[in-house]
Amino acid sequence: MPPKKKGSGKKPPKSKTPVLINGLTKEEMSKEQMEELIVQLREELDREREERNYFQLERDKIQTFWEVTKRKLEEAQAEVKTVEKNIEEDEERHLVEIKVYKQKMKHLLCEHHNTIAELKERDLTSARQTHKEQEELEAELCEEMRTITMKTLNFEIETLFNELTLKHEEEMRLTNEKWEKQFTDIRAEKEEKLQKMKDELSNWRKSRISETRHQWNSHLSALKQDHNNSLRDAQLFIDEVEETKKRSAALKDVIEKMKIKELKNLEQEKKALESNFHKVRLSNQSSLLNVKMEIWMENGHFFI
Repeated sequence: MPPKKKGSGKKPPKSKTPVLINGLTKEEMSKEQMEELIVQLREELDREREERNYFQLERDKIQTFWEVTKRKLEEAQAEVKTVEKNIEEDEERHLVEIKVYKQKMKHLLCEHHNTIAELKERDLTSARQTHKEQEELEAELCEEMRTITMKTLNFEIETLFNELTLKHEEEMRLTNEKWEKQFTDIRAEKEEKLQKMKDELSNWRKSRISETRHQWNSHLSALKQDHNNSLRDAQLFIDEVEETKKRSAALKDVIEKMKIKELKNLEQEKKALESNFHKVRLSNQSSLLNVKMEIWMENGHFFI
């Protein structure tokens, strides 16, 4: 790799960027353009100064307004404190007045109750006196009315009693005649109905007796027939039982004979089996002896 040259690591100096004014540099602008630019800049500077003065005035106004408002707020707070203090004093004074008013009301109520009690006592005394006088007057009037009424009533009672007596006698006579007539009519009607009922009852009893007699005759005939049938069935059953007994006896004899015959056959078979078993046993024993003899002869000893 070739060695590096000295000074190759230094950076080249930065070139200043030219300021553009309306798309042109300062060197490219003419004198007229420069003058126009100066006039324009002066106008902008004047406008900025005016705006700064305007904003300063506005700031001063706002500052003044804030100070005035702050002072008014402090005054209002002072007034509020004064009003609150006055309200507290008024409340305390009002409470005192309420206590005084309540005390006065208690005194007035007490006086009112006392006055009412006195008036009630006076009214009660006056009412008692008036009631007593009224009772005495009513007693006198009642006594006079009773005397007059008794006189009038005695006369009216005598007259009314005579009239009622005559009227009652006439009504009793008419009522007796009416009830006698009704009794006669009802008696005749009831006797006629009673006779009809007697006739109907007699006819019903006769018909009922006839029907009952016919039913009993029919029932007796049916009972006789049932009795005869039962006797016939019983006789047939007895005959069947006798026949069954006879058959059972004959069957029993046959069974006995068959049992005897079967026993004889079994005994014969048993004897034959015993004889065969004895023969087979003897044959087996002789075969076993022959085998043992052969083994003894071969081995020289005997196995039991």
